[in-house]
Amino acid sequence: MLLSCSSSGELEDREDIITENDIEHLLHLLEGKDGQMEWQCMMERSTSNMRYQAWRHEPKEGPTVYRSRSVFEDATPELVRDFFWDDEFRPKWDTMLAYFKILEEYPHNGTMIVHWIKKFPFFCSDREYIIGRRIWDAGKTCYCVTKGVPYPGLQKRDKLRRVDLYFSGWVIRAVESRKGDGQMSACEVTLLHYEDMGIPKDVAKLGVRHAMWGAVKKLHSGMRAYQNARKSEALLSRSALMARITTQISFDEGMDSSETVDDDEDRSPALDIQRHKDHGIDWKWIVVGGTVALVCGLHSGAIGKALLLGAGQRLARK
Repeated sequence: MLLSCSSSGELEDREDIITENDIEHLLHLLEGKDGQMEWQCMMERSTSNMRYQAWRHEPKEGPTVYRSRSVFEDATPELVRDFFWDDEFRPKWDTMLAYFKILEEYPHNGTMIVHWIKKFPFFCSDREYIIGRRIWDAGKTCYCVTKGVPYPGLQKRDKLRRVDLYFSGWVIRAVESRKGDGQMSACEVTLLHYEDMGIPKDVAKLGVRHAMWGAVKKLHSGMRAYQNARKSEALLSRSALMARITTQISFDEGMDSSETVDDDEDRSPALDIQRHKDHGIDWKWIVVGGTVALVCGLHSGAIGKALLLGAGQRLARK
């Protein structure tokens, strides 16, 4: 078991830094907090082999929450799960990711702690993320949770702004293809995302509106490139291998009965998630990182130089 030092100097077990409370938080947000969350429609687009819808929620306090629905034709949940986890492949489609490193990993339950540095526009500092992540498996549906976590062993640097408030959650499952052949050959991903990057909300909204579809198309192209790469005999990256270590859960029996399994082992029959369906979850909602679209838009100049300069004056270099 890997251990790290806490700020008090004592050894702290970080294996359970992502817990059942985090997946409950994801489900709570997807349910809409008892119907009290108002979602604004942002976009609905489609191509020959992908469908995408996006919404946002503006809380009274805190960052904007993004929610979207994406359906990829001719893709398996296992492939899409590995794609989102694979940091070694990510720089090939995500030009923002300048650096990544696995800080800690726990093969017992698949938990990882990773370090990211992302390129940001010229008027503000690059952003630094320390992210904990873990995957649960409910038979035919997988739940991926990532969030910002403390890591005293890695001190903040002057030229980087660390993003402490960060949460992304995916719900991934196979769905019927729109070809109408009755085959479960499409993959539906549910990603809910929010983070505090230190960018004013009005600038963020404008950036997302101008650049979201371009960012989604880039992600989709990256997924298809990953799909083609996986057809070869190439070895899986360390991140993709860790994505195959999941914690099996059964919602009808409670979170405490979870059991860690390897993706290559035989699994028990499909687990019952009807209780959550009865409480109003629409599993067709999917989130794709809207904040990624924001920065892609800023980089591409879609917002315009005048707005970039104006926004730059409003942002602190820290």
